[in-house]
Amino acid sequence: MSIYGIGLMSGTSLDGIDVAMVEIEGSGYDIIINLIDSDFLSYPSIVRELLLELCEPQTSSVDKICKTNAYLGKLIGERVNHLIEKSSIPKEKICFVSSHGQTIFHIPPEATTSEWEIPSTFQIGDISVISEVTGLPVVGDFRPAEMAAGGQGAPLVSYFDYVCYRDTSKNRAVQNIGGIGNVTHLPANGKPEEVLSFDTGPGNIVLDAVVERITNGVKMYDEGGALAAKGSISENLLQELMKHPYFEQAPPKTTGRELFNQAFIEHLWLRAADLKVERNDLIATLTAWTAMSIAKGYEKFLLNAGREIDEVVICGGGSSNKTLLSYLREYLPEQRILTSEDIGIPSDLKEAIAFALLGYHCIKGNSNTLPSATGAQHSVIMGKISCTQPEAYAKLVSLITIDNELSIN
Repeated sequence: MSIYGIGLMSGTSLDGIDVAMVEIEGSGYDIIINLIDSDFLSYPSIVRELLLELCEPQTSSVDKICKTNAYLGKLIGERVNHLIEKSSIPKEKICFVSSHGQTIFHIPPEATTSEWEIPSTFQIGDISVISEVTGLPVVGDFRPAEMAAGGQGAPLVSYFDYVCYRDTSKNRAVQNIGGIGNVTHLPANGKPEEVLSFDTGPGNIVLDAVVERITNGVKMYDEGGALAAKGSISENLLQELMKHPYFEQAPPKTTGRELFNQAFIEHLWLRAADLKVERNDLIATLTAWTAMSIAKGYEKFLLNAGREIDEVVICGGGSSNKTLLSYLREYLPEQRILTSEDIGIPSDLKEAIAFALLGYHCIKGNSNTLPSATGAQHSVIMGKISCTQPEAYAKLVSLITIDNELSIN
């Protein structure tokens, strides 16, 4: 029996919210997910500026976090309703909503320095507000459960990657390039415990900030890699960037705006001026940096460890950057570079679809993590569930008991 759900993703690029309506059928790793409809909400500039403030300890505050948490919940709920209204699937058939939320801070295990500082993470976009606005059961706040079990709290989509991208004969590296880059290595005909994942480093997070600054806010990103294509790589600056200590850290590892933050960008801007790197050359250099950090990460932590790679499947916003893809092909000459579309999964919607799957398993009471990918001590059930109305709770109970997969204790 198939069910319908809606997954949402808002990533470190802070560009907006991806919404995916999916049909799910099956169980375990053999589950089938079909995309039914989708939507995208671009963050208004005032919202994006506020989120950027919340990601920086120097400009954040508890009242801003409190207000924005509720506001994002309302915004997400309204966008879910909008998708349902324009889709061919009536609302009564939608069983649940699953929202990743907007990460504003992430503290992985290696960043803790004292006994009371334990690994933690914070995503906003209150799920109770989403449930109230939509009238549906809502799953969210996934990462804390995984980190409570000793994991990095990322990359969480490795579970989805194993379900949807694994191949019986090809060794694949599924590379997401959003704000941050992360890879999931899937050995040919591999088992779940053989999967390895880690954040490769900055994807578009630094590049987008520099493009926005160079164009005085006219452009939020380098569309198609057009600006980078006009520039030349500064080898001196590129090699300096590649000396960042994160690239030497062994997996499991994660990163985000906490490391590649405004202070990092200011230092980069001044260093580029010292080296007399022209504007398009800086964009080309940062594009090459993303590609080289991916390639060197593969070499150091995958290929040198005996993990073969036949194909690299690119997902996320970076998949549409032609210049970035050309650099990847240059730095990975022995691997075939594909995009997620070549596998039949839209690159821009992959993570929204993935969180629909993770939310589905949470409701079913199934573990939805791969400890080998995140470094956790064991698998867990990620996610918290909110139903603000009896009708939503009844729908949740009905979903739990479908096919008698679980009994209610």
